[in-house]
Amino acid sequence: MRILLVGSGGREHALALGLKTDPVVTELHCAPGNPGIAEVATIHPVSITDNDAIVKLAQELDVDLVVIGPEVPLVNGVADLLRVAGFATFGPSKAAAQLEGSKTFAKEVMHDAGVPTAKSVTCSTRAEIERALDGFGTPYVVKDDGLAAGKGVVVTDDRQEALDHALACRRVVIEEFLEGPEISLFGISDGKTVLAMEPAQDFKRAFNGDQGPNTGGMGAYSPLPWAPNDIIERTHREVLAPMIAEMAARGTPFVGLLYVGLSLTDHGLRVIEFNVRFGDPETQVLIPRLVTPLATLLYKAATRDLAGQNLQWRNDSAVTVVLAADGYPAAPKTGGVISSIPAIADTYVFHAGTSSTDASLLSSGGRVLTVTGIGSDLTEARDRAYRAISQIQLEGSFYRTDIALNASVAEKGN
Repeated sequence: MRILLVGSGGREHALALGLKTDPVVTELHCAPGNPGIAEVATIHPVSITDNDAIVKLAQELDVDLVVIGPEVPLVNGVADLLRVAGFATFGPSKAAAQLEGSKTFAKEVMHDAGVPTAKSVTCSTRAEIERALDGFGTPYVVKDDGLAAGKGVVVTDDRQEALDHALACRRVVIEEFLEGPEISLFGISDGKTVLAMEPAQDFKRAFNGDQGPNTGGMGAYSPLPWAPNDIIERTHREVLAPMIAEMAARGTPFVGLLYVGLSLTDHGLRVIEFNVRFGDPETQVLIPRLVTPLATLLYKAATRDLAGQNLQWRNDSAVTVVLAADGYPAAPKTGGVISSIPAIADTYVFHAGTSSTDASLLSSGGRVLTVTGIGSDLTEARDRAYRAISQIQLEGSFYRTDIALNASVAEKGN
């Protein structure tokens, strides 16, 4: 099987490694890729925003499957063009991708599907915004209605900060704060059938103790020893299956990866948000644990053939930690030289924001590398991840030191 993977981040590096290990894969290509992905795939300098160039590349390579990693090309409708051109494509249509492209649209679909979520108001004027902020109170939850590259959500007790963020958005969703632990749970769908993956938990705040600004994610771990035993079945029954059925009923079947951000409140599951692609950094802990051959799985989803399939997982735990550039997330410094990347057993180093010259590996984004450790339990996985990340050299870089710490302590206590 010849595969084209679209994207250039840590999520795509993890997907590339997963796809490469499937015996059916004979060629793996990535556009535009990064230096880490280049070690396992042939990379092509094509922009993810150039739909025509992506389709042309798929035609030139005569691929059997296209996997779309990031949200931007999906919201731009590249999956539609690829399907019209005859390619099996893992990734939702432009219409279905509005589940991430518009928070308001996602709320409307959840309402029609009977999926529980936070109460919310969509606002476009200052008066509406101020009325909603005062109505919901603190903590204020303010979400840009459109795509914002992981920087669209502000959760704060500071009304001025909430107001400033809301006013910077063309349209904004303001909603009630959901109290309870958060988890991420993905569903792989062929438009009719949806398979729930194992849950993960990510860490959005920049600094230890969940302090600092929201980010695209500073680390994650899986499995979740503290989560309810039936969390996968409940999420499938209460969220994934109803959403997939509703999208099909609307004439816009969802084919691809539906990311569900959940809050486990005292009143049951509540959806925080949807994304329409593999989440980052959760992908870096889920893909190494997945036993089911990834390319075969995604091809079956892309060709509407998931019925009867089951997912198999390693019993091991995985912990991933993000190495961030100085100044992230507000104003990350790029161009720094990265050195001393270790090679340690049961440890993966995923490239997220890197580039290369003939002589050096350089930082090119806010989240530079993601280091994943695999172990028999969370403690062992954490030890491996932190042993590896502590050796990497990048001036001014930083990482959280408490990823999965509480969960590993609780696991040991049990």
